Amino acid sequence: MRLLLASKSPRRRQLLAEMGLPVECVTIDVDEHMTSPLPPDEVAEHLARRKAAAFPKEKIDNDSVLVTADTVVVLDGQVLGKPADRDEAIAMLHRLSGHSHTVYTGVCLRSNSDEVSFTESTTVCFRELNDKDINYYVDNYRPYDKAGAYGIQEWIGMVGVERIEGCYYNVMGLPVARLYAMLSNRFLSR
Repeated sequence: MRLLLASKSPRRRQLLAEMGLPVECVTIDVDEHMTSPLPPDEVAEHLARRKAAAFPKEKIDNDSVLVTADTVVVLDGQVLGKPADRDEAIAMLHRLSGHSHTVYTGVCLRSNSDEVSFTESTTVCFRELNDKDINYYVDNYRPYDKAGAYGIQEWIGMVGVERIEGCYYNVMGLPVARLYAMLSNRFLSR
């Protein structure tokens, strides 16, 4: 079984590689802008399914499964996507400071004969962050490709996250235990 990972995320590639699964990265160009409102807990899975639908079915052979994913951070019912610039990243981290938020990752798995999707959620609690810590993190780690403007596996996660409830890897962008179970049960058992 070969996984076709449609993601630019180096973290997702790394996680799948560390699971020992053969991975080939593929490109999908999809507009991630939401045109109609969805409940925040449905956004990530909707986007993962949209990405999967954009990949040509004929490019998925009998021994392959396409993996698409999207991660969003939700604070007080509002989706925090990827920050556009330094100012937006700093503003997001100030909003997250001292609060709990939920990270949702939607995953879609598609073979040439089957498709399944799911959403995993994890609650993350940040301690109070000061301006110095936020500016240091943004200036040194440039988290512009990360939902909510942070990577839990980076410095800010080490010094700023007090606790999590749920899958750590989900916060990194891919709930690997659930993904592996779904692959094993749905695609590898044939």
